[in-house]
Amino acid sequence: MHITTVGLGSWAIGGGDWAFAWGPQDDEVSIATIHRAIELGVNWIDTAAVYGLGHSEEVVARALRDMPEGDRPFVFTKGGLVWDDADRRARAARRGSPEALRAGVEGSLRRLGVDRIDLYQMHWPAEDGTPLEEYWSVFAALRDEGKVRSIGLSNHGLAELERAEAIAHVDSLQPPFSAIRPDIAHDGLLDWCVDQGTGVIVYSPMGSGLLTGAFTAERVAGLPDDDWRKSSPDFGERLDRNLAIGRAIADVAARHGVSPASAAAAWTLGFPGVTGAIVGARRPEQVDGWIDAAGLELDDGDYAEITGLVPARDIA
Repeated sequence: MHITTVGLGSWAIGGGDWAFAWGPQDDEVSIATIHRAIELGVNWIDTAAVYGLGHSEEVVARALRDMPEGDRPFVFTKGGLVWDDADRRARAARRGSPEALRAGVEGSLRRLGVDRIDLYQMHWPAEDGTPLEEYWSVFAALRDEGKVRSIGLSNHGLAELERAEAIAHVDSLQPPFSAIRPDIAHDGLLDWCVDQGTGVIVYSPMGSGLLTGAFTAERVAGLPDDDWRKSSPDFGERLDRNLAIGRAIADVAARHGVSPASAAAAWTLGFPGVTGAIVGARRPEQVDGWIDAAGLELDDGDYAEITGLVPARDIA
C-alpha cells in the first residue's frame, strides 16, 4: 500500500462515555470531517475497535459506505482490547488469546462493513498471559486467510518486534511520537524498521492537542471530567514543559507560514523510517489546519530550536 504521509486518526470520533474518551462528538460532524480529509487527498484512516467501544469503526463505515470502491481510503484498525458493555468507563482488558482476537476481527469486519481489513494491528501487548508468539501467529493466520491484508503492532518495543519478526513479517509499527514524546528517535526502533522494511505510522504527533497552539494552562484546567487528557501527566506535571515546546513549534510554524499543527506533524515526518503520521481531527476545519504537514520539510535549525533533537538523515 502506498499511503499519504498524513492519515486521519479517528480516536476522538468514537465519542464520549468510555474510559479514554475525548468528550461528546456529533457523528454527522465526524462524517463531514472524514469526507474533508479524503477531499484534501488523505488516503488512509486509522481507527480501533476500542475507540468509542466500537462506535468509531461504525462512524467510519457510515462515512465510506456510499463511496465508489476506487475512491475509498485504506482503513486501518486495531484489536486485542476487550471491553465490558455493562461498565463502559472501565478500562478494556488487553487480551491476546486466539478466541479473543478472532472474535475481535470479526467484530471489526462487521462494524466496518468490509470483507477484508487493510491493516490490522495488535493495539497493546497482551496482559492475559498469552505470549507474543501465540498472538502474533494468530495475526499471521488472519493475513494468510485473507481476512486482513497486512498486520502490524502498536505500542510494542524493539525486543517484541524482533520476536514477532521471527514468526511472520511485521508490516507496520504504530508508536507514539512527537516533539514531547521523542523516545523512538533514540531507542533503535526506527533503525530496526528501516532495516526490516517495516512501515512506521506514528500517533499523537500533535501531542493530543498540546502542540497545536490552541492550549493554555487555563484551557487544560477547563477540560471536562470525561476527557481522558484530564488525568494525563502530559497535561499535568509535564504541562509547563510541553507548552514551552508548543511555543517553539509555533515560532517555527510562523516562519514557514503554516499552522503549529502542521509543523508539529511535520516534525515527526522528517525522521528517516517514519512512513506517515496519524493526525486526529474532530471537525472539518481542523483537517485544513494540519494538511500542510504533508508537504512541509523542516530544516536542522528548526529541529534544534524546537527540541534540540536533529534527525539522523543518513540512514540508507
